Amino acid sequence: MIQPLAYIHPQAKIADSVVIDPFAVIHKDVEIGEGTWIGSNVTIMDGARIGKNCRIFPGAVISGIPQDLKFEGEETTAEIGDNTTIRECVTVNRGTKDRYKTVIGKNCLIQAYSHIAHDCFVGDHCIFSNSTTLAGHVTVGDYVVLAGLVAIHQFVKVGSHAFVTGGSLVRKDVPPYIKAAREPLSYTGINSVGMRRRGYTSEQINEIQDIYRILFVKNNNVTKALDIIEAEFNPTEERDEIINFIRNSNRGVLKGFGQS
Repeated sequence: MIQPLAYIHPQAKIADSVVIDPFAVIHKDVEIGEGTWIGSNVTIMDGARIGKNCRIFPGAVISGIPQDLKFEGEETTAEIGDNTTIRECVTVNRGTKDRYKTVIGKNCLIQAYSHIAHDCFVGDHCIFSNSTTLAGHVTVGDYVVLAGLVAIHQFVKVGSHAFVTGGSLVRKDVPPYIKAAREPLSYTGINSVGMRRRGYTSEQINEIQDIYRILFVKNNNVTKALDIIEAEFNPTEERDEIINFIRNSNRGVLKGFGQS
């Protein structure tokens, strides 16, 4: 199912059931899993590792060399998980010697004109809307939704199940389970709609909301808020995830709207 007008390097590892449309270009050090479709005018460069049943739409460039002046030609990869869709003109750069790879997880949708820079790690089931831009070394958890025109600063972390509204500039870490909006980007509530869609119970959602009220609404500093949360809430997976995310934040987390 490889069209004669496509170019595939003879040493590329392409599964038998892959469909490659005309004018696609596949470089040498590339691996593509079964059932994947590669559209016209897609360029897949050295270091690409593409899973099964992916769809890559026209104009996308996968595993281009990093736009990083420190890059010295080291062998790195750009990895895309099974069942992920990459829409038109998306660019995904491969890693540098920092992490040696860029990773997009399984079952993701990366919409048109988005850019994922070197050494980014993106979890499973993420949706990035049109023209989302991730600078280098960004880490994104599972089930994250980034609306259109979101731009994320290098080294920022976005926690699982977070939602970031369109046009946002993300300069600080975004904790899990929250909605982030306004300028400067601020906590505006929890992502209750997303959590309900994914099977979280009302009790779990209410507890997460209570935790974030202590962090962002009741004017506690971060250290005091975490102490209160540990004292007043029994250990749960969600509680511990929030606490560990905030304690391990290198850039600091965003604040509640109106907090100084």
